[in-house]
Amino acid sequence: MSTILVTGGAGFIGSNFVHHVLASGDTRVVNLDLLTYAGNRESLAGLPDDRHVFVEGDICDGPLVRRLLDEHRPDAIVHFAAESHVDRSIDDPGAFIRTNVTGTQTLLDAALEYWQGGASDFRFVHVSTDEVYGTLGPDEPGFTETHRYAPNSPYAASKAAADHLARSWHRTYGLPVMITNCSNNYGPFQFPEKLIPLMLINALEGEKLPVYGDGQQHRDWLFVTDHCRAIERVLEDGEPGRVYNIGGNAEMANLDVVHLLCDLLDERVAAEQPRRELIEYVTDRPGHDRRYAIDATRIRDELGWEPSVDFAEGLAKTVDWYLENRDWWQRIRDGRYRSERLGVARVKS
Repeated sequence: MSTILVTGGAGFIGSNFVHHVLASGDTRVVNLDLLTYAGNRESLAGLPDDRHVFVEGDICDGPLVRRLLDEHRPDAIVHFAAESHVDRSIDDPGAFIRTNVTGTQTLLDAALEYWQGGASDFRFVHVSTDEVYGTLGPDEPGFTETHRYAPNSPYAASKAAADHLARSWHRTYGLPVMITNCSNNYGPFQFPEKLIPLMLINALEGEKLPVYGDGQQHRDWLFVTDHCRAIERVLEDGEPGRVYNIGGNAEMANLDVVHLLCDLLDERVAAEQPRRELIEYVTDRPGHDRRYAIDATRIRDELGWEPSVDFAEGLAKTVDWYLENRDWWQRIRDGRYRSERLGVARVKS
């Protein structure tokens, strides 16, 4: 039985990855998450207690990370833990530097010591974002793995710094690190501050749908389970020191995404007015990147991965999940998810 230490495994992408990995094979997961506002134990319901150990703790806590490595002897670390919301990074960049930069360095230091101590088959997957590359012009080709870094928000800058640390720990010390840079994820368990769940829930509640600027910011949308499959391929067969860009081949303007969401909800849930009429244009975010797009040729050619869920299918699945799991997001909206405890296997740091 292989063991993976997953950081940030109670967050959106991390929890989906934990569910994905534990649903196939006999892998064991040690799940380290600090349970800040975006971490939710309820996203871990139904996992097998004999193969999932939850540890509430901080990736900046070096002694804790070393203890977990020594105790559980994982074959790999998959590092999701990060502060990730651009608006929050504008308000409080220090929190992003601490978690995304210092936290990554702490993990890399502990992983290096563990690997040098005899864990010869160990691998480290650092999960990052396409936002490190900055913004594209309307007709520019998608980001490749050799695109220059040009982050434009404190969030993107903190992830860029973490990427550089991960790369340098491989180049300097030989630590078997792989870096992935993904496009915008969507799907189940996404915290309601992000575009798709925010608009979806507001539309269900009859609230305004705040669209930044003219809504023509373009993003490449990646269904979260496809992202999990890609990370699994990198973990299994990725080349140490290699960067792999992961995209959904689904570039759309934000306003078009909101329109599709409104139409899908109108088909499923009756309302007094078409939900498109709830759209309200608001002042654009400072430094808002205009366009992201991913060229995922490398991971397709080298590891045989391609997205399997197109955007229309994935968005419909996402809408249906939020309709079927109202209690999950209602408990976030009213704060109950942080004040009540769910009985999952857990070790307190």
